[in-house]
Amino acid sequence: MTAPGAELRLRDLSVRFRLGARGRGGTVSAVTGATLTLRPGRLLALVGESGCGKSVLAAAITGLLPSNAEVAGSIELDGVELDGVDLLDAPEPVLRDRVRGRRIGLVPQSAATHLTPVRRVGAQLAETVRALRPGADVTATVHRLAEDVGLPLPMLDRYPHELSGGTAQRVGVAAALAGDPPVVLADEPTAGLDRPLVDRTADLLAGLAARGHAVLMITHDLRAARRVATDVAVMYASRIVEVGPVDALVADPWHPYTRGLLAALPDRDFAAIPGHPPELTDLPPGCGFDRRRPDLHTCVPDPRLVWRGERAVACAGVPG
Repeated sequence: MTAPGAELRLRDLSVRFRLGARGRGGTVSAVTGATLTLRPGRLLALVGESGCGKSVLAAAITGLLPSNAEVAGSIELDGVELDGVDLLDAPEPVLRDRVRGRRIGLVPQSAATHLTPVRRVGAQLAETVRALRPGADVTATVHRLAEDVGLPLPMLDRYPHELSGGTAQRVGVAAALAGDPPVVLADEPTAGLDRPLVDRTADLLAGLAARGHAVLMITHDLRAARRVATDVAVMYASRIVEVGPVDALVADPWHPYTRGLLAALPDRDFAAIPGHPPELTDLPPGCGFDRRRPDLHTCVPDPRLVWRGERAVACAGVPG
């Protein structure tokens, strides 16, 4: 199966959560001013420490945020006719019937926990195919999906608790592809897996990009991102602080936080970044990394990405 190409564009996306009655408990700034583009045939890895807002960004794209969320900015997707309205303003029936599964597929965190424990894997995939592809040959489509993700056919007769972590992730990818969506979001698809399974799962997502899908891989595993991504976006304390092609970014990181992430890799310095990110309920001006490493970085009040060709950086300035 080959999905038609589609581009997904986030422009100045921000997500806030009100805490308590009428927000009296404060506000969590989960995503701040995110601007990204997912392109056909490319895998963009969104990396950063746990709690920086990566998964909230994916939930905003799919319209799956809780009721206390306040969202600003825009999300545009090729091929979805909404009479000039972006996805953030699309009504729930449009998201349910025309976007989720059909234009945007989601591989959720811990895929095994999203499977019904008392039904066989094949039956669950068949149900998804019937919902997203009326009139399709269900059995043939399920077998083709299994083949596409490297899932042995005997596994279709297993229950979720009989699957290994890596096999469950393949089932999750197969379910995300059931509607042949051109855009695939994978939220921490390698979490909890050992290194060989991490590599296999990352390779599977890279294969989707090679077949023409636009893929977003959300991960805290920079090693996995470096292995398979074509592009990397680095997120820190709700903000995108650097974006660029993976080879250029790894060879010459512009933001000090990116340099810290790379230095923490086992094949480099294996040195943790000292300190902790700021609380998302009390974000400082700028990107906030200057509070963590004042010796390396001075933030500007409005840390928007500054682009030079295919690369962008916030706060730290663009090399001449």
